[in-house]
Amino acid sequence: MDLDTALGIAASGMDAQTKRLRVIAENLANQDTTGSTPGADPYRRKTVTFENRLDRQLGTDTVRVKQVGRDGSEFPQRYDPSNPAANADGFVKQPNVNSVIEVMDMREAERSYSANLAVMQASRSMLTRTIDLLK
Repeated sequence: MDLDTALGIAASGMDAQTKRLRVIAENLANQDTTGSTPGADPYRRKTVTFENRLDRQLGTDTVRVKQVGRDGSEFPQRYDPSNPAANADGFVKQPNVNSVIEVMDMREAERSYSANLAVMQASRSMLTRTIDLLK
């Protein structure tokens, strides 16, 4: 594997983790967003699915975001009869976003991004040393 391929693979990983972080940020920003009418569904947590895909230019598999989906889990309910989104029994559907899970996902994405960045920095350093040797 040449250094250009290593740079391309690392860049692909960084791009996928950047998209993942955007989805996590959206989930956290909407963790308190309820419906606006009685019984309406609140914000539904988004999920990211990755896939390996052959990059013909690099000649190897790289990671990409396959899709941004929706978490199908049930909405927790909270009793708040004064809320405009409350149903006839006074319960309001809450988003299915768990901030602890989102923060853990964010840390995992950050570590993966940092690992890919370290690969890019090492590859760049090796390329620089090779150029210096050729002078």
